[in-house]
Amino acid sequence: MLKQAAREAAPDEIEAALTDLTDTMNAHERCVGIAAPQIGIPLRIALVDISEHPHGADSHGLIQLVNPVLRQVSEGSKVSREGCLSLPDLTANVRRPRKASIETGGRDYEVSGFEARCVLHEIDHLDGILFLDRVASITDDIFRRGAS
Repeated sequence: MLKQAAREAAPDEIEAALTDLTDTMNAHERCVGIAAPQIGIPLRIALVDISEHPHGADSHGLIQLVNPVLRQVSEGSKVSREGCLSLPDLTANVRRPRKASIETGGRDYEVSGFEARCVLHEIDHLDGILFLDRVASITDDIFRRGAS
């Protein structure tokens, strides 16, 4: 399911999926985002909350990505280390835009920095893309968790 694009969520599917995602996210210490396909729900729903993370100073708090639409990404990008609950033993250097504009649930968000990275990571999950699909070099940019 992780490599398949999720389908748009119908209104009657949203609440239950958000509850399951919230419970799963809260059960994992230091989790800053999770997408429905990661827990076996093939819907375009995800959560991002970086407010408790050291890089979360400019956080929007909990962002519920429900059928999100990526409107724009910045031209500037940055390579940073990413991890994922779906691949808990690995991290990787991933290049992502520094800023993004998204629309979700009738609300627009302008996200930047670490929050943009997390939102884009979760939207990738909804599109069937894993962070490992975005590394430049399999040999130089993928690491066992805890390794430098």
